[in-house]
Amino acid sequence: MKQRFRLVVFDWDGTLIDSTAAIVHAIRASAADLGLPVPSREQASHVIGLGLLEAIRMAVPTIDRAQVPAYVERYRHHYLRRDAQLEPFEGVPQLLGELADNGAWLAVATGKSRAGLNRALDQMGWTGRFLTTRCADEGAPKPDPWMLRDICDELGLGVSEALMVGDTTHDLGMARAAGAAAIAVTYGAHPREALEVEPALAVVDSVVELREALLARV
Repeated sequence: MKQRFRLVVFDWDGTLIDSTAAIVHAIRASAADLGLPVPSREQASHVIGLGLLEAIRMAVPTIDRAQVPAYVERYRHHYLRRDAQLEPFEGVPQLLGELADNGAWLAVATGKSRAGLNRALDQMGWTGRFLTTRCADEGAPKPDPWMLRDICDELGLGVSEALMVGDTTHDLGMARAAGAAAIAVTYGAHPREALEVEPALAVVDSVVELREALLARV
């Protein structure tokens, strides 16, 4: 018998929303704008899911502290140029509806800012879809366990009742640190071989496989 979970906590970028390419472009273009070494696509993908400041420091380690505000401005410029065109992965809206119909509680834990997530929720028409959400600028970012633990505290659940779904090792590391179970998806920012280093109940390659894995566990 598979363990059943009351709460499913989703990462946003690369898990629900097909935004990896837009983020990678913004990270790389911002470095180029400031004359900094441009990270590879793999390096830029690796930092997706972290808070923005942590991502900048890891992707562009030679950046001077005084350059960070300008980098943040350029990043937002490049990202927002593509933001309105971002869409959920095919099948994700239906999956969220099915999970809710099956009685699952839904939440989001993301490296986005609160302003960014609220804008994205409004664009997707999902403002009322999730019971609660946590963002990187509200507390400790991934892979710190704060987001997961705070969500569970708010909802009156133990972390053993929560299942984290994410596309990066930062998501899986947060779940491990919190003592929560996780499912990894390979269609986002991090490759399967990186995800398999972290513990997960399943590593899935599509939203179809994710649906099967989740509906068997809620």
